[in-house]
Amino acid sequence: MPSVGCCVESAVSPPLGNSFLSTPEIFSSGVPLSTNAVPLTTHWSPELSSDLYRVDGWGAPYFTVNSSGDISVLPHGTDTLPHQEIDLLKVVKKASDPINAGGLGLQLPLVVRFPDVLKNRLESLQSAFDYAVQSEGYEAHYQGVYPVKCNQDRFVVEDIVKFGSGFRFGLEAGSKPELLLAMSSLCKGSSEGLLVCNGFKDAEYISLALVARKLQLNTVIVLEQEEEVDLVIDISHRMAVRPVIGLRAKLRTKHSGHFGSTSGEKGKFGLTTTQILRVVRKLEESGMLDCLQLLHFHIGSQIPSTALLADGVGEAAQVYSELVRLGAGMKFIDIGGGLGIDYDGTKSSDSDVSVGYGLQDYASTVVQAVRFVCDRKNVKHPVICSESGRAIVSHHSVLIFEAVSSTTTRSQELSSVGLQSFVEKLNDDARADYRNLSAAAIRGEYDTCMLYADQLKQRCVEQFKDGNLDIEQLAAVDAVCDFVSKAIGAFDPVRTYHVNLSVFTSIPDFWAIDQLFPIVPIHKLDERPSARGILSDLTCDSDGKIDKFIGGESSLPLHELGSGNGAPYYLGMFLGGAYEEALGGLHNLFGGPSVLRVSQSDSPHSFAVTYAVPGPSCADVLRAMQHEPELMFETLKHRAEEFMHKEEEKEEDKEVAFASLASSLNQSFHNMPYLAPHSSCCFSAAANSGGYYYCNDENIVGVGAECAIGEEEFWPYCVA
Repeated sequence: MPSVGCCVESAVSPPLGNSFLSTPEIFSSGVPLSTNAVPLTTHWSPELSSDLYRVDGWGAPYFTVNSSGDISVLPHGTDTLPHQEIDLLKVVKKASDPINAGGLGLQLPLVVRFPDVLKNRLESLQSAFDYAVQSEGYEAHYQGVYPVKCNQDRFVVEDIVKFGSGFRFGLEAGSKPELLLAMSSLCKGSSEGLLVCNGFKDAEYISLALVARKLQLNTVIVLEQEEEVDLVIDISHRMAVRPVIGLRAKLRTKHSGHFGSTSGEKGKFGLTTTQILRVVRKLEESGMLDCLQLLHFHIGSQIPSTALLADGVGEAAQVYSELVRLGAGMKFIDIGGGLGIDYDGTKSSDSDVSVGYGLQDYASTVVQAVRFVCDRKNVKHPVICSESGRAIVSHHSVLIFEAVSSTTTRSQELSSVGLQSFVEKLNDDARADYRNLSAAAIRGEYDTCMLYADQLKQRCVEQFKDGNLDIEQLAAVDAVCDFVSKAIGAFDPVRTYHVNLSVFTSIPDFWAIDQLFPIVPIHKLDERPSARGILSDLTCDSDGKIDKFIGGESSLPLHELGSGNGAPYYLGMFLGGAYEEALGGLHNLFGGPSVLRVSQSDSPHSFAVTYAVPGPSCADVLRAMQHEPELMFETLKHRAEEFMHKEEEKEEDKEVAFASLASSLNQSFHNMPYLAPHSSCCFSAAANSGGYYYCNDENIVGVGAECAIGEEEFWPYCVA
């Protein structure tokens, strides 16, 4: 610590050399805070990165760090063979490389979907319940239902219907458009798969659900509000359709975490005990009590423990048994959603971003709770359904984005002469603070050092505001204070990494409800991270940043940018396959990401691209907000033409210049809103917003195949 005092005192006594601030590493104040939470070791390895980012905790069994230091995807979970692993960096390279270099020419950010992971999630859930049914001697079966609100993407829904048809997997809809897509999709699914109709309902919704029943779809209209029963009775009579009816019960059981607010007696949806009895009475009076066949409930998303799960399912099983006693034609108990995801890998029941159980624990708890109540009540075991959307789709997609720049922690370097000049311009009070700072540094009084450093900075700011200190002097005081902070180990070295992303569009749950997702560099994991950072997006909004990470961290270990001749630095957000895409808006008119669908194959790189589409263009997002891009282009074109004619140039030169400018404006409307790759000029598109590439799984094209992204048909314009 005396060395700090010597350097500080050099401004008020004969200079001690030119080392002030130029070599702060001479002070032995411990490891720089930029390496906090990063193990100190001479050698670094992918295994250390895996531990640092907890990949094996939240990523198993689908993500791991490979020997090259890249994130690998294990598309078949624990059944994935070594040659089937997919290097995520190679996928991104295939997507982003120019078409003339064998890539797809897609611009980041990029969502990469892995349907094989989706298939494995469905099979794992079904297998867990099948095992629980068999081991518990349960006398009915399990069949899942996917709530399409989690991710309504066409290929996600179609994959779930296809992969789940062998075990009667169905769909759940909560609105009229969701009902339409569910009806269409289930035409190709299992005839036993349920079409569960949830949400608020009007006459049109109920009529549409009854049409689905006419089309021989296994449709269940779940009553969320008491008045809906009157509509169902009336419309079903008029349409001459015998409905299958369910009802959603408001249970007393709820959990106290963030996601538990949607359940309990004061929850948004469902019927109280009194309302259930009135509904039963109305159905009985209309001769339709046998139509009541399903009980639905929802404890809340991210159920933290199996103890809470058993409590809620047990209460619902009591309600189910009472409905049987009252004469309803009960067949199904729908336990709703709630199967949690371990976002941070801690397997903790005390966290909103983790759960203290696995798939098998969950399934066994449900089956045991239902069997226990039904056996005690002498009630036939019902078919068990669940709406585990988050648990099904979260793992199957990865959001990839690039860090394009970062702030620096290096302060201005001052020589002893420069420091002397700085002190001479201070007023008496500020100079006294400087002397006190020097004395405290010599005595090794850390807290007093920080007190006088803060006081010195504030006095200098006041002098600057009064016009008595120039901007160079203001920068100098920052350098002095930063130096002192570094020397005593109190300096905050966290950098801001600017990422080519909109948090509001691609990770809205982080902004809205503080939902945390694992964020990890997808490469360079064989190198020791040398900095810590928060992530700041492209939007003109202070909330557009990510400064909370799994493990309770307020910053993320990251690597230096620009190493390797300016090579891109890619980050991945994982476990975001549920909700994020549907919830994302158009803040700052940043649209959605590009999308890539990747299947495991026997090609040299272990994967094949089956679907690729660029994200929305500037024109697309403008049109979504009721603007008319074609008219906007015409306005700008005429404006350019008007001012071009005023230029003192030859007519042929004016025509060439106008054509070039009009073409550039046209291109701008068709480019994505995000930052273009470094290799692109300001008016060249990285991808064409109208192009796409798709082939059936039966005829998958490997990564080396030619891309079928077509040329964009730009709006026509003419040279006057």
